[in-house]
Amino acid sequence: MISVLAQPGSNILLPKPGFPLYESRTTFSNLEVRHFNLIPERGWEADLEGVQALADENTVAIVIVNPNNPCGSVYSYDHLGKIAETARKLGLLIIADEVYDHLAFGSKPFIPIGVFSETVPVITLGSISKRWLVPGWRLGWIATCDPNGVLKEAKVNQSIENYINISTDPATFVQGAIPQIISNTKEDYFNKIVDLLRKSADLCYDKIKDIRGITCPHKPEGSMFVMVKLDLSFLDGFCDDMDFCCRLAKEESVIVLPGSALGMKNWVRITFAIDIPSLEDALERIKSFCQRHGKLET
Repeated sequence: MISVLAQPGSNILLPKPGFPLYESRTTFSNLEVRHFNLIPERGWEADLEGVQALADENTVAIVIVNPNNPCGSVYSYDHLGKIAETARKLGLLIIADEVYDHLAFGSKPFIPIGVFSETVPVITLGSISKRWLVPGWRLGWIATCDPNGVLKEAKVNQSIENYINISTDPATFVQGAIPQIISNTKEDYFNKIVDLLRKSADLCYDKIKDIRGITCPHKPEGSMFVMVKLDLSFLDGFCDDMDFCCRLAKEESVIVLPGSALGMKNWVRITFAIDIPSLEDALERIKSFCQRHGKLET
């Protein structure tokens, strides 16, 4: 989609924190990147005032990731409606990354932003990799939600088809298997995955509360990840999140992603999509690490 929309002098709005591939792909396509903030104190909702300040006549699209990687948030119907209305006012196309669409397990149900396509055209990105747990297959899809024909009139649909003809495809035998996989996978398979993620997210959130030096502003409600904030005033001898993550890996053999890689310095992303015993062990190691490097209370 970024390649299709790339025009000299154009820019695109990306969320911060966000998946790094978006920025690297945008830079490769010679588009200017403009980041809008996700607000941790509001469940990682998009800062729509910031969006309005960033956009101009050269802005081609805004990317919305829901359920969110790396934050673990799921947007409400009300917030999605406000995003759609903001995009309409600014004349923007919405690129909706919804690859975690069926992995919502909190109090808010997943709602596709395509339900607001009467308000604004939406390009929805989906994937088999998350719900079916086969990321190595590298197979996804693009759906246009455009009842008013805006994209068709602008020939965006044709541009997508043209670009697909010159880009690499997933293996043909994987493509051939997709219809049966989608039709024949039993609901019990998905229920077990969502139940495991719910239990893992609850455990992760509760355990983090007991670790001095890191805080979690919002309980994860979807995807497989949660963002936690480092409070270096409680920890001794760390320069930043990169330093914290490298030493944690060296001393405890626990790997977490530095927030700097996602645009959030002194935050880290924790993945909870592992078996409960391993997750408990990892969180205990993080707790021990923080205690060992904690500043003495005065």
